[in-house]
Amino acid sequence: MKLEGKAKLLRIHFGEDDKWQGQPLYRAIVERCRKLDIAGATVYRGIEGYGASTLIRRSHLLSISSDAPVMVSIVDSEEKIRTLIPVLDEMVDEGLIAMSDVEVIKYVHQEEPKR
Repeated sequence: MKLEGKAKLLRIHFGEDDKWQGQPLYRAIVERCRKLDIAGATVYRGIEGYGASTLIRRSHLLSISSDAPVMVSIVDSEEKIRTLIPVLDEMVDEGLIAMSDVEVIKYVHQEEPKR
């Protein structure tokens, strides 16, 4: 698989404690991306942040909220990202989903040799 040129970057922001069908939301999103053959997804755990609730979320042990901010970053063609958006709309109850244009310089996936 090779992906170069114009693509889309999707960023999903939510709290670490958010769940989807009993599992962490970030894990459910990554697994769904893999099933949909999305080029790549990475989960980032934030130090501090806030969203629509204006509750400041921190990863510090002594803070009031232990629900650290999380961002999942996903890159693929516009067509594949557009197929993912309705799925995410169902999965993400509270958060932010933002999409932007990117240019992929190099993305190559080599198939593993058959044994």
